Amino acid sequence: MTREDSLAPERVEPLLTGRLGRPYAYRESCESTQDLLDAQMPEGALALCDEQTRGRGRLGRTWIAPPGTAILFSLLLRPPPGRFVSELSLVAGTAVAEAIEGAVGLAVQVKWPNDIMLNRRKVAGVLAEASDGVVVVGIGVNVNQKRADLPADANVPAASLYTSDGIKRSRAPLLAAILDRLSVDYDAWRESGLDGVYDSLGGRDFLRGRRISVDGEGGIGVKIDRDGRFLVDVGGARRALESGEIAYER
Repeated sequence: MTREDSLAPERVEPLLTGRLGRPYAYRESCESTQDLLDAQMPEGALALCDEQTRGRGRLGRTWIAPPGTAILFSLLLRPPPGRFVSELSLVAGTAVAEAIEGAVGLAVQVKWPNDIMLNRRKVAGVLAEASDGVVVVGIGVNVNQKRADLPADANVPAASLYTSDGIKRSRAPLLAAILDRLSVDYDAWRESGLDGVYDSLGGRDFLRGRRISVDGEGGIGVKIDRDGRFLVDVGGARRALESGEIAYER
């Protein structure tokens, strides 16, 4: 990691234009960024490490990257009553996809419920968890990892922005872009639910029209609906998935 690619507050905070990302708790190394937040912090508080030694992904999986190659952070939010926390993974995923697309100039998609896909490979993931009256959204983006740095046995094939187009990127501007897009999309969701981001989300639906498998049954992905569920056609019958994991034909 070069000094120019640091994610220390003095590099990132001057780039922020939205309301998320302050206060900004930074460590060079930590077990998990979630450990640096507590429920007494204001909405928008962010914790980030250049190296996570016990980072968690969905379903208890680990998310570990070589120091200085990824963007790994947790963000504290206080959603209004009546909004479904499960939708926040899709809202954040949409914002991350929009920011990455702006950086790479290639189409970026959202794989329900929480993966961000570039060239049919996962480059980022989102995990939203509620506790103590707040929601912590964890986001990991593979930026400058080389192919050997990525897991070869991942359930969804992994990539980084670097392995996708061969360009090394400064991480601070991308982090700022993600937080700024998330500020916009989160406020739209607060106001209107998933309808507030659905045009962008629906147009990025990775599983739409794909042959998929759900609980061992084959089907065709229909779409992410406006309630955050994923609709699947299984043998001519439509099912609405509230949660779970979908395998797809590559």
